[in-house]
Amino acid sequence: MTEIFPPAPPVGTPMLPVRPSSEVRKFLSLRRSANKIALAEPGPTPEQLDHILDAATRVPDHRRLAPWRFIILEGEARKAFGEAAARVQQEEAPNASEDAIENTKKLPLRAPTVIAVISSPKDDNKTPVWEQELSAGALCYNLLLTANAAGWAGCWLSEWITFSDGINKLLGLDHLERVAGFIYLGTSTMDPQERARPETASLISRWTGEADS
Repeated sequence: MTEIFPPAPPVGTPMLPVRPSSEVRKFLSLRRSANKIALAEPGPTPEQLDHILDAATRVPDHRRLAPWRFIILEGEARKAFGEAAARVQQEEAPNASEDAIENTKKLPLRAPTVIAVISSPKDDNKTPVWEQELSAGALCYNLLLTANAAGWAGCWLSEWITFSDGINKLLGLDHLERVAGFIYLGTSTMDPQERARPETASLISRWTGEADS
C-alpha cells in the first residue's frame, strides 16, 4: 500500500522552518471533532493506522524522550476491554447503576478504532514531568489532525476510564504513566455542526514589562 504521508527524511537532513499553505490554513481553521455517537465502520486498517501514528508523533518533545505511547483497541478487543472496564467500575464505584455499568461496556464500541494515548514521562531529572505531559497532549491533538488528513473522523474523549487506577492496571501502566485520552476513529455517519468558539481577543493580553497593580 502506498504510504499515506511522505516518509520522514534521514536524520540530519536540513528542514524548512516554515511551509506556507493555504490548504493547511483552511484545514486548521475548519477542524472539527466528530460526534462520539456518529462513528461507524470502517476505520483505518492496521497499516493505515501505523502511518497515521507515525506522522502523529511529530510533536514538540524536549530532549527527544518520546514520553508517550499508544495502546490500540480493535475488533473483539474493544468488547473485552468494555467488559473488563465494567468490572473495574463495579469495584471502584459499588453504587454505580446498572445503566452506568452497561454504558461503560459500550464505550469502546463507539468506533472501530480506539487508541489510548498514554503519557509516559521519563524520570531523567532534567525534563519536567509537566513538560512531558504537555507533549502527550500535543500528541493527542496531532493524532486527530493526522487522522482527519488521512480521511478519518475522530474525537478525543476522557471520561472516568481516563482517571481510574483500576483501568491503569488493566492497561498495564506503570506508576508514572496515565491515560492522556482515548482517541476514537472511524467513519462519520453525520456532519457535525459548528459550535460556539471563544472570542480570542478576550483571552489575549500583552505584557508591558511592568507588574500589574
